[in-house]
Amino acid sequence: MGRSSSNLATDAAASDQLTSKMLPPAAMWSAAVLLAVANFMAVLDLSIANVSVPNIAGGLGASPGEGTWVITSYAVAEAIIVPLTGWLTSRFGSVRVLVVAMAGFGLCSALCALSTSLNFLVVARILQGLTGGPLIPLSQALLLRIFPSHQQALAMALWSMTTVLAPVVGPLLGGVLCDAVGWPSIFWINVPISIVATLALWKCLQSHETPSRRVEVDLIGLVLLVVWVGALQLTLDLGKDHDWFASDLIVSLTVVSFVGLVTFVIWELTDDNPIVNLKILRYRGFATSLIALALAMGAYFATIVLTPLWLQTDMGYTARQAGTTMAGSGIAAFVASAVASKMLARANHKYMVVGALLYLGIISFIRSGATSQMTYGQIAMQVSFMGLGMSFFIIPLMTSALRSVKTEDLAAASGLINFVRTVAGAFGTSIVTSAWINGGSRYHEEIVSALQNTRHLIDFFVQRGMSTEQSIFLIERVVAGQAAMLSTNQVFTGCSVTFVLTALVVLLMPLASDKTRPAR
Repeated sequence: MGRSSSNLATDAAASDQLTSKMLPPAAMWSAAVLLAVANFMAVLDLSIANVSVPNIAGGLGASPGEGTWVITSYAVAEAIIVPLTGWLTSRFGSVRVLVVAMAGFGLCSALCALSTSLNFLVVARILQGLTGGPLIPLSQALLLRIFPSHQQALAMALWSMTTVLAPVVGPLLGGVLCDAVGWPSIFWINVPISIVATLALWKCLQSHETPSRRVEVDLIGLVLLVVWVGALQLTLDLGKDHDWFASDLIVSLTVVSFVGLVTFVIWELTDDNPIVNLKILRYRGFATSLIALALAMGAYFATIVLTPLWLQTDMGYTARQAGTTMAGSGIAAFVASAVASKMLARANHKYMVVGALLYLGIISFIRSGATSQMTYGQIAMQVSFMGLGMSFFIIPLMTSALRSVKTEDLAAASGLINFVRTVAGAFGTSIVTSAWINGGSRYHEEIVSALQNTRHLIDFFVQRGMSTEQSIFLIERVVAGQAAMLSTNQVFTGCSVTFVLTALVVLLMPLASDKTRPAR
């Protein structure tokens, strides 16, 4: 049964009174900026190392394949710790967990920068993921706590800006720092920011600490979480390198992940003190938001990963040029966030989300007609349009999701939302990479088989001054480029369909508005 309007009004009034008592406007906005920075850093470090793997591997005497563990280790640790945020805040308090996590993140970043071997760096990245993970949901939950109800949409816009901007800025910043300073610099930049943010956040928010209580540790739930999340993340990261289910290792990891997930869900729903509170899925608006978030973020991350991959592999772009092309998405999202936050007070959240998803579906469909003759400006414009639509999706969806739950469930709900977002991004990345590579191979074979007289083409180029080897190389290069282009367009078509299907899911299911909560 839904909560009565009088209860909701009482909750809002109490929240506003508490906020006005504890945080003056200057302190509130200072805390908001610091929380946004904390979220930005945690999300950034998931992507900043992507373009730095070759530099890191070369500097530490490892192969590029071994160097990918720098990314995998952080992703696994973050995916495990994020859904535990609700339990950690219940046990120790939101502000304490946030401040300790921020300080730990800075310390572990320094350890990453000081690493002299790949093994040491991987361990440091695991610790960095464990300390950085709680920053994402806690920054979101505390923003909603410190802002009065009529300004919460603005708070979510600020948080969403950093969430959308960080994955785009990460590869660009990582490439620039690696080229100009060296790979340790991508970790050193976190240290001074962490020190300042730790001290300032404690000063701003210590009076806003949430109640804590001594609760039992759900060791079985914790072990099951580590097992199934770790197995799933390893499956997604290693699958494309081991030919997926043709590998016994991938099959075994998939079975472990599936069995572990089913067991974990059953245990958490029946345990008296679950390590992850899955009972908040009883809020239908929240459950709907999770489904929409998983589908749309998977498709969005697929486009973020695919575009620079395509540009560098087949369009001749450098890492810096590809990153600059993607920067437009972040800038557009930043600008659109301010507009989207203003619209929340007047527009229906559900129709905002549906409209944004249909818009993203249309832009993805347009991008499925890309050609290898496209200019830098044309590609950058299409990428920017994607960023523009993402803000109008994620801000109302996140706001509706968190307004669907009780205040005391905010940390747990935020942890679960960001866990789903992280896993969806990993799924999208792995699926699109494999689909793109496999599609390129298939189209390559089809184009070659369609060339009835390759000998004629070789003779044509030889007559114009090329050697036979040069002619073969040129033909192969053209065929490979066109195959990759066709595969790229196929993936964008798939993303377009996913966005449209997600819009239908939201349209047919309940989503909380900015004034009421759906029935539980």
